[in-house]
Order: sequence, then structure tokens, then C-alpha cells
Amino acid sequence: MRVSSQNSEYRLLDTSSGERLEKWGDVTLIRPDPQIIWKTPKDSLWNTADARYIRSNKGGGHWEVYKKTKESWQVKFGEITMLVRPTGFKHTGVFPEQAVNWELFDKLIKEAGRPISVLNLFAYTGGATLACAAAGASVCHVDASKGMVSWARENAELSGLSDKPIRWIVDDCKKFVEREIRRGRFYDAVIMDPPSYGRGPNGEVWQLEEQVYDLVKLCAGVLSDNPLFFVINSYTAGLTPSVMKYVLSQTVALGRGGETSADEIGILVEKTGQCLPCGSTAIWMQK
Repeated sequence: MRVSSQNSEYRLLDTSSGERLEKWGDVTLIRPDPQIIWKTPKDSLWNTADARYIRSNKGGGHWEVYKKTKESWQVKFGEITMLVRPTGFKHTGVFPEQAVNWELFDKLIKEAGRPISVLNLFAYTGGATLACAAAGASVCHVDASKGMVSWARENAELSGLSDKPIRWIVDDCKKFVEREIRRGRFYDAVIMDPPSYGRGPNGEVWQLEEQVYDLVKLCAGVLSDNPLFFVINSYTAGLTPSVMKYVLSQTVALGRGGETSADEIGILVEKTGQCLPCGSTAIWMQK
């Protein structure tokens, strides 16, 4: 399992009975996590939480606030500053386990010794975008949600990266890639973080397991003649690291050589010293 080693203001204090106890800067939250099936004792630290997300039996849920908290606040991950804002869907706008990938992007881009252009698809609030931009790459940030792209731009400003070469695009990722290929615009690196489920413009259901191969194959077509890396994240139970590695080997790696790998990513739990698995990442890199 790959785990971030960089300094950050996020800490996973403890996990038990389907919940995480997390410290986001100076704010402590309790959030549900279905992977946490163990029922280890909860000590008094759990009583220090500022708020807790309670799931509803009818879907969704709400935040139960124990102490007066800000609607949003800043948390640093290495050189990046992210705006944390608890949403009605338990998320906070940041997936801290992705910090291990942000470190990798920084390393690969800086060691490349040449200008690197990055396409970040399903880019959410921009953690990967900011990591790549801070490392010196030009980035095209694409997400279908206008609100998420606006949030990402806020994060860029907070991180002192507003003047970096970042294109902010609100669009369907698949359609955008198809147009980029027709326009003859290519990228040295592609990062993908597609959702497990979604709905198309006409209400059709989109499931990652059914679409991932075709999606990766399409996006491989936007790589330049001298690509640096291709990364896809998965939070879908059926798409194990080995499955994702196989997909990359049969799409991106064909005719390009390089090295393909995949592994779980996770976060260190401070109380136990164990790591909580938080999805997986498959990576193709140029040798």
C-alpha cells in the first residue's frame, strides 16, 4: 500500500465501527466509512469532535454540529493549500489519501527536465492540478461541475498558483477528450479520477466497471509522442489494482513500453499505526 509521507495539516486519529475520526487543521470531524468493519474501543478522543456526519436511512445525511465551526477553512498539504468545506454528501472537498499521488506527480515532472503538459480529468477541487502546476507543468483541469471548478480555482489562489498556466474547463470529460483528439491537441501526462457511478446528460446511468476500458483507451489517444505518465484512480470495489493494471497494460502501454504498476493507496491511522485503505491507483510511466 502506498501512503503519503509529506507534511500536512490532516491527521487520521482513529477508526472504529464504520467511522473515521479526523483532524483537518484545527477542526475535528467524524465521518462514515463502510470499509471500517472493526469495532475497536473508542476512547475519550472521540468526544472532542466538532461535528459528525450522520447517514440517513433514506439516502444522504446531515452534519450534526457539536461545537461552533467555520463553514470552510484552509488545510495545507505540502506546498498546496486546500479549502475544506463539509458538504451534504459527507465529503470535505479533499481526498487526503491522494497526497501520495501528488508527491509522485511532483517528482516525475521535476525530474523530466522538459516542459510537461498535463490533462487532469474528473479533476474535482484540483489537488492533482495544483501539485502538477507547482512542479512546473502546464495543466488542463476538466470537470463537469461548475461548482467544483470554481472551488479548484479558489484552491489555486490560496496556494499562490493563480498565475500558473492552468486551463479551467467545465465540460463532460469524455466529450472533451474526443474534441481534443480531433483538434490535434495532445498531452504528456493524463490523470483520471472517474466516479464509480454517474448520470449522462439524458439521465442514462454510467457505471465505471462497464465504461473504464473504453474510457482509458480513448484517453490514451490524447497522449503526446513522448508521454511521461498516465494515472487512473479507482474507488470502485470491483476494480482492484490488478484489474486496473491489466487495463493500462492493454491500452496505454501498448506500443509505448514503459512500466505499469498498481497498488492500494491509504492513510496512516495514528492510534494503531495501521493503514486505512482508500481506493487504488494504477500508473503507467515512461522508463
